[in-house]
Amino acid sequence: MYKVILVEDEEIIRKGLMFTVHWEEFDCVVVADCSNGEEGILAIKEHQPDIVITDINMPVVDGLEMIRRTYEEQEYSAIILSGYSDFEYAQTAIRYGVLGYLLKPLKRAELKEVLQKAVKECERREFYNRNHCLPEHVSEEFLGDSEFSYDGDDKIVHQMLDFVRKNYCYRIGMKDLEKELNYSDTFLNKKFKEAMGTTFMEFVNRYRIHRALEMMTREGMAVQDVAWKCGIGEYKYFRSVFKKYLGCSPKEFMQDFVKMHK
Repeated sequence: MYKVILVEDEEIIRKGLMFTVHWEEFDCVVVADCSNGEEGILAIKEHQPDIVITDINMPVVDGLEMIRRTYEEQEYSAIILSGYSDFEYAQTAIRYGVLGYLLKPLKRAELKEVLQKAVKECERREFYNRNHCLPEHVSEEFLGDSEFSYDGDDKIVHQMLDFVRKNYCYRIGMKDLEKELNYSDTFLNKKFKEAMGTTFMEFVNRYRIHRALEMMTREGMAVQDVAWKCGIGEYKYFRSVFKKYLGCSPKEFMQDFVKMHK
């Protein structure tokens, strides 16, 4: 079963997650619950969880700082909780490889959806650990264009996808899209999620990794250059995002890729 750690300073929410979620349905078990980020850091190091669900605003050490200090050393899928007032702040969590976020008050359907995504990510990491990041496997998902195309007739969704293709190499966010299309970020993100099954910023990161793989495997570009060309930035952050989606570092991926194509 996948190990879960809950980090939330509001006891009623923390205990509610512990005892009202049917964790076994997701093949998960809660191995620790913590009331602040410092306790969370210790629990992450001790239990080496597969999934961490954490609030942003907490005493001692906040959720994002906890993730920043543990994510490189411990492989886990991070999910953050936030209030509506923290919405934009929560978006910055993508920088630390966060899988998704849940707005308070929590909704069961949204929690189920993000947990399913987390489990799939855990399965991907397991596959890598068993097969050492086989390039032919990940290429199906990230080198193919089907995941990043849309055959619907919603003009706004097509405009959003076109915006990503033209601007993925720059630092972009929902505010940039809002300014470009003259709609609210809430409206755009809702429309995009209904059409594509994921949030706009999650899609942007996945598309960047898609392009990074193309640059590395088809264009022969150096990994360090790819980090900037695909819009992610410095290599350390690129490595974190790459590992989140593929379960291995860019260099490990390319080592396997080269071996298979000798």
